[in-house]
Amino acid sequence: MTSSFEFNTYPARLSDAERDRALKVLRDGVAMGRLSHDTFVRRMELALAARRSDELAVLTADLPQESRLARLVFGTVEAVSGFTVRLRHAWRAERLPKLLLPHPGTEHALRIGRDPASGLRLTHESVSRVHAELSRQGGLWVLRDLGSTNGTTVNGRRVIGAAVVREGDQVAFGRMAFRLSAN
Repeated sequence: MTSSFEFNTYPARLSDAERDRALKVLRDGVAMGRLSHDTFVRRMELALAARRSDELAVLTADLPQESRLARLVFGTVEAVSGFTVRLRHAWRAERLPKLLLPHPGTEHALRIGRDPASGLRLTHESVSRVHAELSRQGGLWVLRDLGSTNGTTVNGRRVIGAAVVREGDQVAFGRMAFRLSAN
């Protein structure tokens, strides 16, 4: 007597890496002008909803695929150019003037702006009269933008409301930039 077993096999689920590769091909297709924005958005939605590899293959079949050598070359160029940007940023950051944090026992906030009554008066035209405030709250330093025209940034990110800062952070009031220091 011979037994026969049948197993239903289903295609393997897509991995995140496969989906990411397909999305990259779609993004590159838009960048090269081979896909319109609407086509890209529709294909991206389909790629995110795809369950099998063959569904992704259909979405990218008309787009050129990068060869392994091209990926290696572009990846190397991207790494080198990213390094030079980080190096330039680090070099510029080290040359910034220091802004000393007030003594931790200070209870009053340090007002920063063009106003003569400010604790730190900055007379640059990009600084508002009442620009920002630095205070100690719960053991942390908090930098609060006070509705300035040209904004306050911490490490290159604009402060909306308030942000926690610490020694070594780069802060800017308008176009006046400083490195926070405890001494």
